[in-house]
Amino acid sequence: MKGAEILLHCLQKEGVDVIFGYPGGQALPIYDALYDSPIQHILVRHEQGAVHAADGYARASGKTGVCLATSGPGATNLVTGIATAYMDSIPMVVLTGQVGSLLIGKDAFQEADITGITLPITKHNYLLERTEDISRIIKEAFVIARTNRPGPVVVDLPKDLMEKTIDFKDDTEEVHIRGYRVMKGVNSGQIIAAAEMINQSERPVIYAGGGVVASGAAPEMKEFAEKMKIPVTTTLMGMGAFPGTNYLALGMLGMHGTRSANYAIGECDVLIALGVRFDDRVTAKIQHFAPKASVIHIDIDAAEIGKNMDVDVPIVSDVKEALRLLIPRLQAREEYSEWHQTISRWKEEYPLNYGSSSEGRIMPQYVVEKIYEVTQGDAIITTEVGQNQMWAAQYYKFKQPRTFLTSGGLGTMGYGFPAAIGAKIACPEMRVIDIAGDGSIQMNIQELGTAMQYKLPVVICILNNHFLGMVRQWQGLFYNRRYSHTDMTHQPDFVKLAEAYGAVGIRVTKSEDVEEALKKAFQIDDRPVIIDFWVEREANVYPMVPPGGSLQNMLGGEE
Repeated sequence: MKGAEILLHCLQKEGVDVIFGYPGGQALPIYDALYDSPIQHILVRHEQGAVHAADGYARASGKTGVCLATSGPGATNLVTGIATAYMDSIPMVVLTGQVGSLLIGKDAFQEADITGITLPITKHNYLLERTEDISRIIKEAFVIARTNRPGPVVVDLPKDLMEKTIDFKDDTEEVHIRGYRVMKGVNSGQIIAAAEMINQSERPVIYAGGGVVASGAAPEMKEFAEKMKIPVTTTLMGMGAFPGTNYLALGMLGMHGTRSANYAIGECDVLIALGVRFDDRVTAKIQHFAPKASVIHIDIDAAEIGKNMDVDVPIVSDVKEALRLLIPRLQAREEYSEWHQTISRWKEEYPLNYGSSSEGRIMPQYVVEKIYEVTQGDAIITTEVGQNQMWAAQYYKFKQPRTFLTSGGLGTMGYGFPAAIGAKIACPEMRVIDIAGDGSIQMNIQELGTAMQYKLPVVICILNNHFLGMVRQWQGLFYNRRYSHTDMTHQPDFVKLAEAYGAVGIRVTKSEDVEEALKKAFQIDDRPVIIDFWVEREANVYPMVPPGGSLQNMLGGEE
């Protein structure tokens, strides 16, 4: 078999049914083998579209996403998406073509040291040196990508090794990777210590993140929270891990979190952190984060425990496994305590709210509320980055894990649309909606061609304020309204642009037309739809913790 044929055979063994990619010279042997392969290939319009689509596929399905690009600029165009997946712990195997083995290091045409470039933003990477190693390397790549803390793995494939024919014996069933141990088991003593602390607590809070989603621990966390009647707040990556409609749900915490969530963090006596990393957008000034609490931290990655926050009970474990052991040791609570009454009062006094437009425009928060009302939470929501992302997190009530796909750690503009394409490929029966800004959507809007080619009815809801909204918000609040290069008044007619691709374009300028436009878009099942909502230009995301502040001192959202 040729190296490229061995590669595809190994991918099939790993359960790969779709690859997102863009062909080029050094990847030609792989594309030639794909011609006869049962693996579906989705032809994107830019390599960044491929890597974000693979990422969206992985987040929506729980499987390992796969993308493919050629050498040089094809490979370097993947870098932002690889970093996005790395920051958010998304399992992905990235395949790159490379110049022939004898040309490596000689500045050949379209040569780039992609393994060197991606070393800091991958869980591991490989430069193939022998065709005979393909089977082992692919097996290892998938094991590394999806076990322990998930992440992206790059496999660089020289063209001559893909063309070379060898006698292939498929005997790679188990791998033993030197220095890599799959985490199993939990320290029972730490579980006992955590249970005692929780049983004795009076004002506990669960702080849940992406690790709950990655480990499939949402059912266990719900059982845990309801058994002990513990309020739950989630990070951006943890949205959907706990139903937003549950009476114990506090919403998101952090810079743009709800006042009830942030106040609860400030007053709790035990903080149970599940699959989180205490990042700066959540904690704000770390010295003032959960100042009255003893901290239990459960995470698969030992490097995260104690990195940003001192921890009283550290538990290095898969969240699902740890909760299974912890729940039987907890003494169920039946009473509605003073702590719950305090939180209910905060929720009543400080609900998420927004005013009306001085120009008679649509309020962007209203659009997100209507998207939720029409879908009733039965949809996969992707977002771009900025105000659109925060409004989606605040005003859409996510009920299930893997239904909110967004670039959390890296904050990558242009992520949402290609991620929506990947999600629709992974979950064709689900409605998929990209909540976008007029700035972010233009970064990968060429993927309308991809969505049209594969007849994907993804709905793109642009909250069009003719600004780079979040940057403008910061300029307004902290730079004396000096709107330096954030005005996006000059932009394409998104309706005509959609129609130019053969998609459907709808413009909405009045609040009373929002619901009708959404229902119309959701009835279209054979092509993408862009809805261009003209929203209040200077609407801000509130509440907001100012830079250097603490969670207890927020701007906006008081009334």
